[in-house]
Amino acid sequence: MKQDLVAPGNAAAIQERKYKRNSLLQDLIRDKWMYLMLLPGVLYFFIFKYVPMYGVTMAFQDYRPHLGFFESPWVGFKHFERFFNEPQFGMLFRNTVILAVYNLFFFFPMPIILALMMNEVRRAAFKNFVQTLVYIPHFVSWVVVVGIFYILFTTENGILNELLYQITGNKIAFLLEADWFRTMIITQSIWKEVGWGTVIFLAALAGVDLQQYEAARIDGAGRWRQLWHITLPAIRSTIIILFILRLGSFLDSGFEHIFLMLTPTNREVGEVFDTYVYTKGMTQAQYSYSAAVGLFKSLIGLVLVLGSNWLAKKFGEEGIY
Repeated sequence: MKQDLVAPGNAAAIQERKYKRNSLLQDLIRDKWMYLMLLPGVLYFFIFKYVPMYGVTMAFQDYRPHLGFFESPWVGFKHFERFFNEPQFGMLFRNTVILAVYNLFFFFPMPIILALMMNEVRRAAFKNFVQTLVYIPHFVSWVVVVGIFYILFTTENGILNELLYQITGNKIAFLLEADWFRTMIITQSIWKEVGWGTVIFLAALAGVDLQQYEAARIDGAGRWRQLWHITLPAIRSTIIILFILRLGSFLDSGFEHIFLMLTPTNREVGEVFDTYVYTKGMTQAQYSYSAAVGLFKSLIGLVLVLGSNWLAKKFGEEGIY
């Protein structure tokens, strides 16, 4: 009797929902081992990424550890107003953005260029040797990287500085002078991470149909023409997706790296949001204020990701969602 009272449209919708539910259940049963392998990763992100997000409420409170999140007094946007009115805000914003732009324009293209160069290597043994050589620095900690550069560039018996002194009679304080700080930071980032950044691009290049190159050669296309008309279009979507993801961490300058390179003489150009948050939050116990600074930086990253994804789709490219 109840089924007779259901409208035909509603009955179709109910039937469709049942079909989707059964289809989802069948998929879960069929691919149960795949989902089981996925479970540790899902739990990791849920426990360590999503659950701690409740802590951003600290930015709107005068947080007191003995009171906790639920009893600490709410103060609204007090900490954000204080941050925007701080004399250091302009310096922090300028330093962070400049380093981010340097990373975007100098570091981001380097893995693409290196991957394209390695893709042209025909000797497998030499290619594998070069790949291994450029991957290794990724597994070296920033402490070791900065230590290596200290040995090379310090004015006190630094290898390269001693060589420079033998040639010119002068030494340059690469690690102390503010003018060299950003150059050293980008150089170290490229040396450490450019090899590891080629992994995804080399994987994308491996999927290019070799028959396209053969057809291009028959038509008289040289290496540069093949690169421009076949190789780059084949990895264009990968480049765009990684570029969008890169914008999400646009203001993440890398706390450990910057912190290790900071000195009193280069702090004016080296202090960024990450080191400022550490100073205020960890050394001065201003938890709510440092949380507000971190949240401000994260919101800028979110806006950049959403905006770049929208632009990518606007121009007919694939976004990240």
